[in-house]
Amino acid sequence: MRINKYLSKAGYCSRREADKLIGNCSVRVNGKVVATGYEVDDEDIVMIDGRIIELSENDEYIMLNKPKGITVTTALNDKSNVIDFIKYETRIFPVGRLDKDSEGLLLLTDDGEIVNRILKSKYDHEKEYVVKVNKKITTSFLKQMEGEVTIDVGTTKKSKVKFVDDHTFNIIITQGLNRQIRKMCEAFGYKVLNLKRIRMINIEIGDLKIGKWRKLEKNELMDLFKIIGYDKEIY
Repeated sequence: MRINKYLSKAGYCSRREADKLIGNCSVRVNGKVVATGYEVDDEDIVMIDGRIIELSENDEYIMLNKPKGITVTTALNDKSNVIDFIKYETRIFPVGRLDKDSEGLLLLTDDGEIVNRILKSKYDHEKEYVVKVNKKITTSFLKQMEGEVTIDVGTTKKSKVKFVDDHTFNIIITQGLNRQIRKMCEAFGYKVLNLKRIRMINIEIGDLKIGKWRKLEKNELMDLFKIIGYDKEIY
């Protein structure tokens, strides 16, 4: 396995970040600095800054119903970080983001290889939200939200939008731009009062209570891996 893939799969960093570490001579295998493209065997000892980086025998896949006020970061100096909140027994990290003021489904894992397959916009994987806004929803507003919307970080792809009640709608997007739905609403004069993610690809929040987490079930993982084209054994 190439060293950058090894570091990504171990959940240490992305492949791109791994390449930077390798370029900076920060990665050692069996005590020796290695170059880009180095192949790692099962017997090799990989180290960064004196720390041994190991692959997990069985990867962890967790779903959390994130409450408002919890920050989706692994930075432990942020007192509201999601890692301290969940207090999981092994090192895990979030798949994507969900802003501090939002709640709902958040996936966490120690499998770095799966992250790009889920998050890359080119794959058009769906994320579904229930959104409550500050004033009465119009047909015109819903139609505008379905189209391409220009916000400060770019132009969004088309969305699927459904009316729920006078102040609530359901939206399915395939991107993860920073505070995307909030900014889309603001573009048309609406303010989001509550935003909850209820689905990522095939994984649904269901009846999981807010602030609680559970491991993904085998059938959920099998369907997820099939959708994202991830050839991996599930034990």
